Amino acid sequence: MNHSQFRYITIQQLEALVYLVEERSFSGAAKKMLLSQPSLSKHIKNLEIFVDCTLINRTKNGISLTAEGTILYGYAKKMLKLRDEAKEKIVSLNDRVSGHIFIGASTIPATYILPWVLTGVREHYPDIKTHILSSDSDDIIEMIMDGQVEIGFIGKQTHDRRLHCEPVWHDELILVGRKGHRLEGTAAATIEDIAREPFILREKGSATRSIMEEYLKSYDLPGITQFTIACEMGSSEAVKEAVIAGLGVSILSVHAVRRELEQGYVTRIPIEGHTISRSFSLIYKKQFSLCAHHQAFVEYAKAYDLEAIHPSPAG
Repeated sequence: MNHSQFRYITIQQLEALVYLVEERSFSGAAKKMLLSQPSLSKHIKNLEIFVDCTLINRTKNGISLTAEGTILYGYAKKMLKLRDEAKEKIVSLNDRVSGHIFIGASTIPATYILPWVLTGVREHYPDIKTHILSSDSDDIIEMIMDGQVEIGFIGKQTHDRRLHCEPVWHDELILVGRKGHRLEGTAAATIEDIAREPFILREKGSATRSIMEEYLKSYDLPGITQFTIACEMGSSEAVKEAVIAGLGVSILSVHAVRRELEQGYVTRIPIEGHTISRSFSLIYKKQFSLCAHHQAFVEYAKAYDLEAIHPSPAG
């Protein structure tokens, strides 16, 4: 196998591969690149010639990547991102606050906070374009380290010395049940009371679950394993719907259930003892050089007042 022709690969050919994978069809990729379908097919064919192997499996159901194609696709994404970063750094020299920002956020910030923040960013900086990936906090940290995203928002602290980490928004975790739940109206439910209730748990890796486990451990309370677990779910939205359906109770971010509390779908059940609270943290690599548009976004996000828009719901 002769790979000496790798040096002839062009950015446009790599772009064709990326668009083909993302659009899942030659016609869709061609449309995105403003090319004719034969032109896009030629780019892919030349790319396969230069790497001396098949990259795309063509089937009746569409396309899929070969093992070699998967490897090249990953590097193509990184190269295109580097190209965009170079462009943005050059543009930033003109003091124009514009450019693309790649953000990773855990479930609560991505679903309930960032949409409000981004609305404000758009009003102040209409030329800033944001791209958001949502996953659990551990995954977001990995995305930052792998260069998949530039800035992250997570529901816990990280002590990784390679990362800049600072708290930006406050959150409170509260116990909620379906409206009319038997514990509604009680002065305060004990952990023992909660442990006897069917409990809906977030999945491992979620910051909400980690904070809850730390809270129980710090006050020498019964652990999650002693709860009556109804089920585990992969998102706050799923947990919330299960609570509304009457499957059980759960501890969720106040941001996740604010609307349902106001509309009467769920009820807040006070917990005896200390408040379960945390901060959402802003993270990025210490070696990451913030351009003007990154700096503008970060400063706006840090100054954003959640209480001004979302006053704390009554208990």
